[in-house]
Amino acid sequence: MEIRVAAGDTSSFEADAIMMSFHEGMESPEGETAVVDEALGGAISQLISQGEIKGKVNEVTVIHSLGKIPAARVAVVGLGKRDGLSLDKVRGAVAETCRLLRRKRVSNIATVALGVGIAGITFEGAAQAVTEGALLGLYTFRKYMTKEAENGEIEQLTIVDADEANIQSLEEGSRKGKIIAEAVNLARDMVNEPANHMTPADMAEMAARQAETHSLDLTVLEQEQMQEMGMGALLGVAQGSRQPPKFIVLRYKGDDSDKTDIALIGKGITFDSGGISIKPSAGMGEMKGDMAGGASVIAAISAIAQLKPKINVMAVVAATENLPDGGAVKPGDILTSMSGKTIEIVNTDAEGRLTLADALDYANKNGARHMVDVATLTGSIRMALGDIYTGAFGNNQELVDKVIAAGNEAGELFWQMPMHEEYKEQNKSDVADIQNTGGRWGGSITAAQFLADFAGDTPWVHLDIAGKELNDKERNYLVKGATGVPVRTLVNLVLSLAK
Repeated sequence: MEIRVAAGDTSSFEADAIMMSFHEGMESPEGETAVVDEALGGAISQLISQGEIKGKVNEVTVIHSLGKIPAARVAVVGLGKRDGLSLDKVRGAVAETCRLLRRKRVSNIATVALGVGIAGITFEGAAQAVTEGALLGLYTFRKYMTKEAENGEIEQLTIVDADEANIQSLEEGSRKGKIIAEAVNLARDMVNEPANHMTPADMAEMAARQAETHSLDLTVLEQEQMQEMGMGALLGVAQGSRQPPKFIVLRYKGDDSDKTDIALIGKGITFDSGGISIKPSAGMGEMKGDMAGGASVIAAISAIAQLKPKINVMAVVAATENLPDGGAVKPGDILTSMSGKTIEIVNTDAEGRLTLADALDYANKNGARHMVDVATLTGSIRMALGDIYTGAFGNNQELVDKVIAAGNEAGELFWQMPMHEEYKEQNKSDVADIQNTGGRWGGSITAAQFLADFAGDTPWVHLDIAGKELNDKERNYLVKGATGVPVRTLVNLVLSLAK
């Protein structure tokens, strides 16, 4: 979909539909909505007085203009109460409205910059939120469907403002929103791909495409190179698969120094059967999404490269499958990680932390000043937080706070989980330095404590997105299927560190 910004009067703008807003608790339309209402002969006011338009969040009322204005339809979207407005509500409202208009076969929409002047919302912020809401809310994955979509597609969205002085800010916000939303949709595409089309080699190819398109440096380590570097934890997971593992490193250099300001590290298990400790068959198909963390860091660095902040960023993905081949790692085996720490394998389904152990050590040895890893690591985090929050763990409160703040800005919610030393007791092994699972109780915390041993003293945050990588239904701008969480948070975090 093309996103445009134009100067003009919304009520006289030529489009299939125009999008206006109304707030709960108001008795009559204001601003541009009032102008359109007058052009429609008071149709909006009449529906308000009749109680059909209430202004509740995401309430959408479509009015046919019957030739009174150039647009055939006017969609009045509720934004809730004025004092509760946020950019995230704008994103959600735009997404819901665009989907409804798509079902009505609308292909060209015009809108004002919703929410400007309320709760500190700027023209740039509003344009970014409108753009993100439209692109994220209209996302579909139809690559393997041979039947054409029933409702067609919305081809163009234009953000309109009568004042030429606001156009530059609107363009800047829209540009940023488009870059970030397209990065989220890239991550969604990767996660929605079936595992036979998103192998470790396919992930490396996707990284190569991003590197070529956005001038990123790319290194892909092959199995022999991993062996030379001693990545025994990652290779232990990989030995049950016929697909060769790939260790993917993307670098964005926005600063003249040689330092790596932050490493974004993603779990890249392209299919997780559980290995010898095999998972139940019900729902196993969803395990194609066990590389969502890897997809999110590849997508995030592609957006960062386009936004060009003055900071150096490295993205690391240790990509492999976890399958129960005759050569697969077994419970009771002991692996030696790149750091030299030995790991007793208690459960082969606790494999993601093994790959991340070598990835964290790699980032540390490459001088990362901060590290954030993203992983669909444990079912325990979904038991604890459901599918609303992502669990955040860390060894540095300042960095944890910055991640949470970046998430709040994006509308992605994070809850800080405890990292008390006593939890480490559950990871103790009688035959090795550490075992790869601490048991059932506090499973997301003991998994994070396992990773902490490999993060060392470098400021580090671990994001367990196991409850957030997939959506079972449409919810605002999160469509059914892959969510792309936490791409927008990672981008916001890097931008804040660059300041």
